[in-house]
Amino acid sequence: MSRLKTLFEKKPANVLNIYCTAGYPELDSTLLIMQALQENGADIIELGMPYSDPLADGETIQNSSVVALKNGMTIAKLFEQLKTMRSTVTIPVILMGNINPVLLYGFERFCADAAAVGVDGLIIPDLPPYEFEALYKPTVEQQGLDFIFLVTPETSAERVRMLDGLSSGFLYAVSSSSTTGKDKDFAEVEAYLERLKGYHLNNPVLVGFGIKDKTTFSRAAKHSNGAIIGSAFIKALEGKTDVVAVTKDFVTAILD
Repeated sequence: MSRLKTLFEKKPANVLNIYCTAGYPELDSTLLIMQALQENGADIIELGMPYSDPLADGETIQNSSVVALKNGMTIAKLFEQLKTMRSTVTIPVILMGNINPVLLYGFERFCADAAAVGVDGLIIPDLPPYEFEALYKPTVEQQGLDFIFLVTPETSAERVRMLDGLSSGFLYAVSSSSTTGKDKDFAEVEAYLERLKGYHLNNPVLVGFGIKDKTTFSRAAKHSNGAIIGSAFIKALEGKTDVVAVTKDFVTAILD
């Protein structure tokens, strides 16, 4: 059984997924931040693979990608850093990024290397579902990786069910059709999440985009299995040297 499936069976509500950019704020920050996230109560780590032309990322996460790339972060370097990950990190770890650098690395090689270091799942927002199903799904399944698709308030019920059927681990509910880091009308978000709940989906649902603090996390988690926080955490890390202390303070403020 995958770590994600086990997590949601043990904890079906209030699951906290924190996004961080690999190689940010320093090249060697990645594992330190991951360990601190786990130690302070995060349930899932979503590790962003920096890319020069990211999809749907707001200014904060885009800037973190620029810094990480300048620091020298690459997919190969990331897998090198993650070789020892499972000696200290036991919670699920997901890689999120764009398809171009993954294809450049080699999709089969990428999935094999991800599985070898203990990665649990992938989020690749610009990989179309029909291409995933026709070309890439067998490789993902062969390596025992979960693959998570995104839905938005504009996604039709038929397409939501199709993406739910292709996903494993969880379904990523984007709170609105905008970039990360933007404030949302939460009444509209709540209505959208209730609509998703009414579809009786196969996968748990985590909400992302615009979740930034204890209040927004709690409101999102009332209507789903939990939420994803990204831009707010990246902002907290900006310009800081003690990433462990920053991570502790940030996660504690969400969960206390």
